[in-house]
Amino acid sequence: MIAEATQNEVIPPHVLTALRPITHFLVEDARTARRFLSSLKIYDSIEALHFEVLNKDTRKEELHELMKPLLTGNYMAIISESGCPGVADPGAMAVAYAHERNIQVIPLVGPSSILLALMASGLNGQRFAFHGYLPVDGKEAAKLIKDLEREMELKGQTQLFIETPYRNNQVLEHLLRGLKDQTMLTVAVDVTGSTENIRTKSVREWKASKAQLPKMPCLFLMGQTQ
Repeated sequence: MIAEATQNEVIPPHVLTALRPITHFLVEDARTARRFLSSLKIYDSIEALHFEVLNKDTRKEELHELMKPLLTGNYMAIISESGCPGVADPGAMAVAYAHERNIQVIPLVGPSSILLALMASGLNGQRFAFHGYLPVDGKEAAKLIKDLEREMELKGQTQLFIETPYRNNQVLEHLLRGLKDQTMLTVAVDVTGSTENIRTKSVREWKASKAQLPKMPCLFLMGQTQ
């Protein structure tokens, strides 16, 4: 959920240095990964790089074949589409595979829209949970929202969601209809982008504002202020 074309601002120089000798990648989408690496301008030829798909549908039985370059002495890197590998995104399975074989795993610093939105929300950052997408079905979404609000009140836990841009306003509507007026709601739009906008208000205030969200990457956080 990080904005496109912001790599020069959000990727630290030491990450670029670490990437230069790597030629084998596990990625969610080879096309976008190739485009991203090309934009970094650290390789003489993108065609010399090797990409294998590791996504939410990858089975554990496929790992041995995917990880063969690593087992034959090559460095490998995992690239996530919109987060950090293994954190609200695929990747943990491959990392566990490496640990089982005593292969060193090095995490590289990169921006996570989940953590950036939480940092800017003013909500509880000591206890929080990421829930991915709300159910598309309205009744299921309403039930989950009520359940998570109760958990939020009981534990003081901030609850985070993401959504595809075309459903932003539907999710906001579900949240405003299902949450109590005093619950705090953060809407984080285009995190790290040129139109970044992160706002925290009570549900009552959001209702009064009659906000219409753009069709851009967006995160929603419900919680309590400190």
